[in-house]
Amino acid sequence: DIGVQRLNQSLDESDRYVLTYQVDGPNVVFLGEADLHDPQYDDLVLSGVFVDLEIDESLVPEATCVPVVNVHVYPSASLEDSFQTDNAIICTVAVLAIFAFTTLVFLLYDYSVGKRQRTVMDKVINQDRIVSDIFPPAIRDRLYENQAKNTMNGNHFAGDDGLLGFDDTFYDRSDATGSAPLADLFPSVTVVFADLVGFTAWSSAREPHHVFILLETIYGAFDKLAYRHGVFKVETVGDCYVSAAGIPEPTDDHSVVACRFARDCLKKMKDVTLKLEVSLGPDTSDLDLRTGIHSGQVTAGVLRGQRSRFQLFGDTVNTASRMESGGEPSRIQLSQVTADMLAEAGLASWIIPRNTKMFVKGKGEMQTYWLRRSTRLIKPKATGQKSGMSILDEEAETEGSSEGSEDGNNEIEGMNKTERLVEYSVEVLASLLEQIVDSRGGVVNEIQPLFNAEKDIAMGGKTVLEEFTPVIPLKRFDAEELERRQRVTTVDIGEEAKYQLRNYISTISKMYPDNAFHSFEHASHVTASVKKLLARIVNTDDRNGLEASSPSGSVDLADLAGHSYGITSDPLTQFTVVFSALIHDVDHPGVPNTQLVKEKSRWAQIYKKSVAEQKSVDIAWDMLMSDEYTALRACIYQTEDELRRFRQLIADKELQALRKARWEMAFSNVDSAAKSLDHSVESEDRKATIVIEHLIQASDVSHTMQHWHIYKKWNERFFMECYSAYMAGRADIDPSENWYKGEIGFFDFYVIPLARKLQSCGVFGVSSHEYLNYAVANREEWVREGEALVQKFVAKFKGQNAHLTTD
Repeated sequence: DIGVQRLNQSLDESDRYVLTYQVDGPNVVFLGEADLHDPQYDDLVLSGVFVDLEIDESLVPEATCVPVVNVHVYPSASLEDSFQTDNAIICTVAVLAIFAFTTLVFLLYDYSVGKRQRTVMDKVINQDRIVSDIFPPAIRDRLYENQAKNTMNGNHFAGDDGLLGFDDTFYDRSDATGSAPLADLFPSVTVVFADLVGFTAWSSAREPHHVFILLETIYGAFDKLAYRHGVFKVETVGDCYVSAAGIPEPTDDHSVVACRFARDCLKKMKDVTLKLEVSLGPDTSDLDLRTGIHSGQVTAGVLRGQRSRFQLFGDTVNTASRMESGGEPSRIQLSQVTADMLAEAGLASWIIPRNTKMFVKGKGEMQTYWLRRSTRLIKPKATGQKSGMSILDEEAETEGSSEGSEDGNNEIEGMNKTERLVEYSVEVLASLLEQIVDSRGGVVNEIQPLFNAEKDIAMGGKTVLEEFTPVIPLKRFDAEELERRQRVTTVDIGEEAKYQLRNYISTISKMYPDNAFHSFEHASHVTASVKKLLARIVNTDDRNGLEASSPSGSVDLADLAGHSYGITSDPLTQFTVVFSALIHDVDHPGVPNTQLVKEKSRWAQIYKKSVAEQKSVDIAWDMLMSDEYTALRACIYQTEDELRRFRQLIADKELQALRKARWEMAFSNVDSAAKSLDHSVESEDRKATIVIEHLIQASDVSHTMQHWHIYKKWNERFFMECYSAYMAGRADIDPSENWYKGEIGFFDFYVIPLARKLQSCGVFGVSSHEYLNYAVANREEWVREGEALVQKFVAKFKGQNAHLTTD
């Protein structure tokens, strides 16, 4: 066996003769006649006595000695070496590895299960939150109960939206397993319809994300008020906010709650639009709210299907809608039923009868009422009050809990319209200045070395038109600068430059006379239109990127941000275009240029043509060049090349024939195949220059290419300005005599061709189609209504200026 392999055996024969052998399995090796074992293994010795030497003991006489062989077995070094192995360590490591792997798998499994559970819980929480937003608590609980019952019965109904939905197959079930719809009759509810007046026209002049900023802000504010008053938000239909009081939890004072809610919404609407005008631009504060309220019974429940939600049906809903549509902006119209409920609650002084009855389709004439805007001094009778709080106390709490201080509106509420428009322009231009500074690596150095160049422009003796440049070279960027500009960075132009910018724009606003049309408000409207068009510029060719223009690695910035010809890739170009829109009518006299030439004014003698426009540019330029705005100028330009380009882009170009020829050169379809191959720097700059000119030109008359109400508003103001000049003896022709036909010609020979050019140049994306469609639609509408509108314009002017029209 293994115990005898490779053993050293010492044989002691009566201690007189010792032999040593090495045993290795069946092999035995004689080592010598002595005890040669390794002493280090003495403690491992195995000893034994061999007696049987195959001698028959019966034949051995007594007292005869029998040889005795003692055997001592010791291990050897070679035996020990044969048993030295790493198997134990390997086995231990393997066991530990298996244990670690098993632990890791368990941990990963536990993490996966936990993550899945968290995901499921998040979905459940989100679903519950969404369901809670869509459905009242009582209806939500019933939905959950029905869902649980259906699940237990093996009926699973899941809509495509994943929110307690109901499969279309549910409606086809005629068996008893389908649950009944969740619907109830509410005998006494007050429904409120609140519509945003002017929203459709306003949104036609805005970028899509601005539209949603407005709606989210207004509706979010209404949601907070609804929660505070205990009013249930039913839905928003377009720009109409629908809500109801007394549902799903019936209340006795639902008419009072609904009226108080509607009044607070009216106030909040004005607060929000005043604040948003600073960020969303002109006309935002002109948006208004028209509200209608009616009380009665409704059928309400969950209309199951895709995007199922809690809805109201019945004549009460329809009548409330009629109260809104037949009302007036900034007023809350009540039906007779709702007014009677207020009277029964001791609040008859809240209502004012409408002077004329309103015709309602299907109902005939109805007496309606206006809700007073302020009800703070009205004390109702004690019955019907909530939680021991009088209506007077609750009104005071509502008024006192205005969120103005929380939203930071106090300062904005104290501004007039012009001041809000100044802040809007400051935000727009400051953002572009930050981009300019960022394009230079955030460097803003002193510009004293450029003072002489600035003086050369001021003292050059040239008019704006004489500085006309047919092709303005755009800035080119090397690859390294392009890569840096594509990284999002935040650059601050500094408090001094920001202060100077605000001061400059504020001063510019004061230099606009109080004209009906050529005013700072109109300049702000043009600025917003320029901003919208700049944001819509797209590159329609197949070069959506950059092409090397020289072996040195310089590249043509054809489309840094998806825009063409490098227009919007150069922030200085963007800034200058917006800046030009803001100053283009500074100190406008409110009379045509032909009249200024006829009057031989000092400005007419200097400029000869485009008198008002050139004067505006020079006034704004001279003011900008003053020492008061050095920090602002340092942000705009840092080199003489940038200064010259800034000046060239500002210069107005009232040269119709030359502009038309240059457009044909840049964008004509003649020999289009050859032109498509012309991607030279000069060609790109020519296209960019002419597009910029037409962009400003289109923005100046953008009201003609926007919603009909916007066109009608500014057309009326322009008429009023021209008619005022005529009545003041500063115009020879009565504008009312040819205004109708003149507008048709203006559309046919200027506006629509201009809109078609914006479309044909292929750089304005969907905006070019939008502008052309509005221009055509406005022309058609003017053909139908123009003559009647001119008569209304004249009557309105005479009514407002009776002292001027009296012989």
